[in-house]
Amino acid sequence: MLIPILIAVVVILAVLVIVVAMRPPEFLVTRTGRVAVPPASVFPHVNELRKWDAWSPWAKLDPNAQNTFEGSAAGLGSAMKWSGNNKIGEGRMTITQSRPPELIQFKLEFFRPFKATNTAEFTFKPDGGVTVVTWSMSGRNNFVGKAMGLFIDCDKMVGSHFEKGLAHLKSVVESEVQSRAIH
Repeated sequence: MLIPILIAVVVILAVLVIVVAMRPPEFLVTRTGRVAVPPASVFPHVNELRKWDAWSPWAKLDPNAQNTFEGSAAGLGSAMKWSGNNKIGEGRMTITQSRPPELIQFKLEFFRPFKATNTAEFTFKPDGGVTVVTWSMSGRNNFVGKAMGLFIDCDKMVGSHFEKGLAHLKSVVESEVQSRAIH
């Protein structure tokens, strides 16, 4: 009786390993929002990392997170380290490309709760009287990451945070521009 059970467990594990190994190693999460201002009005809110607390969905998940900043105040080489609760973990993001008012690219390094290095990117494209802001994150999954992907939908989980962040960014930027117009 024990031998058939062991054989069944080995077969199930072998099938699981094969399924995980065949999953794509790369991932991409992308969301888009529309902000009713020109790209030059949105761009600084992403390019200056100290402004992220006003709109970042992760700032809302842990208002007590410790953030430290390095490098220039904005643009290429500007970096932010964070350390917070289990919802946001610990990591560092560094701006690796900054082309006002079109593109900002980041190197994302996660230290806790898991280690990973990914790329994030924001693009800002004018479309009539609005700016189409696209936020994306891409990277490679190791075997453990691919296995977790069987049970956790990274696109849905991270994408929902991107959607919240883009909505907050829209609100902050449009309010700021409207406030300046009134005064």
